[in-house]
Amino acid sequence: MDVAKFCVLMVLLLSSSTAYSRSFSKSSKKHYNVVCYLGSWANYRQGDGKFVIEDIDPNLCTHLIYGFAKLGYDNKIAAYDPYLDLKENWGLGAYERFNNLKKKNSHLKTLLAIGGWNEGSTKYSNMARTASSRKVFVDSCVEFLTKYGFDGLDMDWEYPANRGGSQEDKKNFVLLLRDLKEAFDPRGLLLTAAVSAGESTIDSAYDIPALAKYLDLINLMAYDFHGGWDTVTGHNAPLYPRSSESAANKKLNVDYAVKYWMKNGAPAHKLILGIPLYGRSFTLQSSTVTGFEAPVTGKGMAGEFTREPGMLGYNEICSLLKKEKGWKIVVDNDVQAPYCFKDRQWIGYDDIRSVPKKVDYLRKMKLGGAMVWSIETDDFRGKCHSFRYPLLTTINSVLNGTSVPLPDETGLEEDNDISPTRHSSSSSPRPSYPPVKSSTKSSFSTTKSTDGTSEDFLPCPSSGYFRHPTNCKLFYICQPKSPTKDMGYRVYLFHCGAGTVFNEEFRTCAFPDSVPKCS
Repeated sequence: MDVAKFCVLMVLLLSSSTAYSRSFSKSSKKHYNVVCYLGSWANYRQGDGKFVIEDIDPNLCTHLIYGFAKLGYDNKIAAYDPYLDLKENWGLGAYERFNNLKKKNSHLKTLLAIGGWNEGSTKYSNMARTASSRKVFVDSCVEFLTKYGFDGLDMDWEYPANRGGSQEDKKNFVLLLRDLKEAFDPRGLLLTAAVSAGESTIDSAYDIPALAKYLDLINLMAYDFHGGWDTVTGHNAPLYPRSSESAANKKLNVDYAVKYWMKNGAPAHKLILGIPLYGRSFTLQSSTVTGFEAPVTGKGMAGEFTREPGMLGYNEICSLLKKEKGWKIVVDNDVQAPYCFKDRQWIGYDDIRSVPKKVDYLRKMKLGGAMVWSIETDDFRGKCHSFRYPLLTTINSVLNGTSVPLPDETGLEEDNDISPTRHSSSSSPRPSYPPVKSSTKSSFSTTKSTDGTSEDFLPCPSSGYFRHPTNCKLFYICQPKSPTKDMGYRVYLFHCGAGTVFNEEFRTCAFPDSVPKCS
């Protein structure tokens, strides 16, 4: 996105209200969906990774999706983990507790996802093959969802016509969705699906115009473009292709996937952009070859809580960077998201400054909103930042103009080395990361910029937004270091886009002729 837009969005992070609110802005011109998946098995994690239903903030999502239910061999939907999911036989009753979150947010919709990677494809292929077996499944879904209080079903068949399925799955998946929709509509139940972002899977699995006819939302899993199954490093969810990539790899990014779905018939307003709240790790062959497409021996380190080789939640990554010295953090101008490495470990992930770029992208493409996989791997305890759910909160902020504290990333980087534009692979006009910092010297006031790249001292008469005293193209935000104590301010400095200056009255970047002092 261009820098002028970034400036506007950063202003929106704080400007919509004077108090921090997690509700959606009533003045937002467009309603966006924020779809949040829950990996319910996080209930069994240890320590700070343990996540229970009561850890969910129901005001940060428009749709909450419980993952997962399973398909029985009788073609009926069933609880995947009856002890966790149900109250029967002294179970933990997670379904009921999950749906009770609607008491805290009356606008919230709750759905039950069925399927997932571990469920495979064969069972679903067999169930969808005949009208009679589809009817058994549909009837069971209506009964099950109604009994446990869900507002709809999310079909996460991974994937029709793949992984043991048949070529007929592409047609039968449409018939299954049609049957579900016809049964759901009279009861006011929602029907959504999680879908692949890979071109070959899309072509074999989905009749996109037909799917779009029956689905309320299409949740695009725009992640896992690269991972431990590869022989070289690659980012989990690159926004754009790198100029040096092969033609095949230039299809493995968010931009290509979104445009491919839309080109083949997906309505933009139904397409929901998936944003990962986790990263993928690799073990490098050599500690001296550390960029993109560096040779690897396989999956990298597992997370402290998730304990899955090759994958770490954002809560685990930010904690790692906060606790351990020696990590090198690199951001490519095309990928627009960081990776970090230390010794032979390499992690590609999204953070609090790359997520807004993806949200800005979905706004530009006029998509229906954002989806996250998955809510329990955000920093839900607020260990790395000054508030809980920093990634999910940032998504809401950029989409809906909700007021949130600006992130203080210095805690993650003070003991590590960050190279914002290292390995830039093109001369693209997209901005470097993070926002451009000024090198202008000034003798003003008492507060030092926290960016670590300049020695600017800028005046902070109060919290808020101010134009740079000597350069109209710059603006900065003064944020109190403490809400209760007089400890001064943190200063965040930004650069307006080419040809624009900062308008203090409207707190946005504008053309010079609208700002008399800068004309």
